[in-house]
Amino acid sequence: MSGVEIVKVKSIDDGMRLNRWFLKYYPALTLGRLQKLLRTKQIKVNGQRAEAGLKLGTGDEVRVPPLNLEAAEEQRGRRLSPRDAEMMVRMVVYKDDHIIVLNKPSGLAVQGGTNTSRHIDGMLEALQFEMEENPRLVHRIDKDTSGLLVLARTRKDAELLTQAFRERDLHKTYLALVRGCPKPMSGQIKARLEKCGEKSVISDEGKTALTDYRVLDHAGEKYALVEACPQTGRTHQIRAHLESIGCPIIGDDKYFGGERCKLNNLADKLFLHAYKIDLSGLYNKKMVITAPLPEHFRQAFEQLGIEFKE
Repeated sequence: MSGVEIVKVKSIDDGMRLNRWFLKYYPALTLGRLQKLLRTKQIKVNGQRAEAGLKLGTGDEVRVPPLNLEAAEEQRGRRLSPRDAEMMVRMVVYKDDHIIVLNKPSGLAVQGGTNTSRHIDGMLEALQFEMEENPRLVHRIDKDTSGLLVLARTRKDAELLTQAFRERDLHKTYLALVRGCPKPMSGQIKARLEKCGEKSVISDEGKTALTDYRVLDHAGEKYALVEACPQTGRTHQIRAHLESIGCPIIGDDKYFGGERCKLNNLADKLFLHAYKIDLSGLYNKKMVITAPLPEHFRQAFEQLGIEFKE
């Protein structure tokens, strides 16, 4: 690929984490962009896929793809509109010296990509508040998924949170409105998942994926409100797992198909909400944050006669 560099690690950087190495030599590269490049295997170390926390050794060879940092600087230099700044502040459901937690609406991307110029990562300056730096992304949720998104307010907090998410120390709970009603009413879905294009599919060759679930309420056998707690972090894990047991999430155009618009005239949105996150392990005290339900969930519950107590 034109523009790819192979950079050898200097002895002065021996033992440095990969993310810190990029911060040192490519300071214009955002954490969100770095994570995306790592996730898509565009950055490698000694020809192998690498994680942000990998410790580098003298002489290691880092594959650096074309970064187009000039365009990134130009994008960051564009003024954030007052309307978008206000929207970002309204999304905040919790803030302290270490983190900011947002309740992201369905349809707003976390990071940029093809044909996606408006996203959370590009509007973080609105959430700087009293700090001298913008908050940082430490995880992501799908564009069409609503709910909790945690931001780190400092570089040190970002490292701690990234490790906690990677090691599954932060327990997340999602709410999903599905077609059908899972049987049994609670249990664990154990189905290996493998990326196939833009989807994850059940495959014996895939990575281990575990999702605990329980039915909170249901409208006969037609619809159910399901609480899902992923124990692993695979792409589209909850969406693929619920589809695999015959209960696809309403509004899911990847795992449900064209029928999604024909379901009792429910809103044409994905009914998956990142509802709750338990941060107690980080704070050494009980710390559970929830995100109020979006309006399309509330309307559907009223229409279907499903009860949910927040």
